[in-house]
Amino acid sequence: MVQGALIVITAGNIIYVDIFAYADILICMKTTAQIFKALSDETRLRIITLLLGGEELCVCDIMAALDLPQSTVSRHLSYLRNTGLVDDRRQGIWMHYRINKEKIEHGAALFKLLADILFEQEQSARDQRLLKAHLAWKEHTRCS
Repeated sequence: MVQGALIVITAGNIIYVDIFAYADILICMKTTAQIFKALSDETRLRIITLLLGGEELCVCDIMAALDLPQSTVSRHLSYLRNTGLVDDRRQGIWMHYRINKEKIEHGAALFKLLADILFEQEQSARDQRLLKAHLAWKEHTRCS
């Protein structure tokens, strides 16, 4: 008997089924579902679009570009971080975020597809303009 195998007897035949392989499939499916659930929210898609620009962004940068309060932005960033779509880095009291193409399977392909779709959206263009203006302003001041 194989350890970790489930024995199934059908019509007199003994079949060994590797239950760990099925567990891996279920875990992979659950992870994939969580990623798509994370991408099913407009605010999270807008955040992803800003981060797809290539720059690491502070929470205050995202707040300014999306015109949303810190609590809302942080909640959505936390959701994206927990699914592995973004990475975070603390610098003093500031949290910085960036796209994480390596953490999830097929991440590079997924983010390329998202960029192709999202960069064509008018909302994305508005968000990018606001981000650019905020970053220009930020060169002379600090986040508050």
